[in-house]
Amino acid sequence: MSRIGNAPIEVPKGVEVKIEKGLVTVKGPKGELLQDIDTAITVEVNDNIINLVRHTEQKDHKAKHGLYRSLIYNMIEGVSKGFKTEQELVGVGYRATVQDQRLELLLGYSHSIMFELPKEIKATAVAERGKNPIITLESHDKQLIGHVAAKIRSLRKPEPYKGKGIKFVGEQLRRKAGKSASK
Repeated sequence: MSRIGNAPIEVPKGVEVKIEKGLVTVKGPKGELLQDIDTAITVEVNDNIINLVRHTEQKDHKAKHGLYRSLIYNMIEGVSKGFKTEQELVGVGYRATVQDQRLELLLGYSHSIMFELPKEIKATAVAERGKNPIITLESHDKQLIGHVAAKIRSLRKPEPYKGKGIKFVGEQLRRKAGKSASK
């Protein structure tokens, strides 16, 4: 029994859902998203409520039942409310600036890193005196924003001794003790 897959999805006002030959299209105020659905899962829309039904009890079909329900739910959330992630640059001299769809990062290397953002993502960089710079990414596509955030983080992962690097706001890092002097 898939508890996630059996849960109905309520479609908010202003969001339009179309299903054609295994392709789900969701349109809303923030944008439009498409998702292919496996033939093992049937999507039904009745009175602004979406239900997903699987035809067999195979392990693969049970897994896809919950997966596609989560994907459709995230699509509806994205086109109606949107998604936002914040990343913090921890380190002396670490800076970020945004110009159009280009993110320029100074991360302690001998050169600056220019990161080209997809057109679906809106980015802002805030640097206050005495605080670490923060990069904010906003988009209607949860998969894309997660992928871009992971790519940015991979440019300088937080190290375990001083915690320098790019981390998500609120992320708890596992810190290590350094060498201790022996006598």
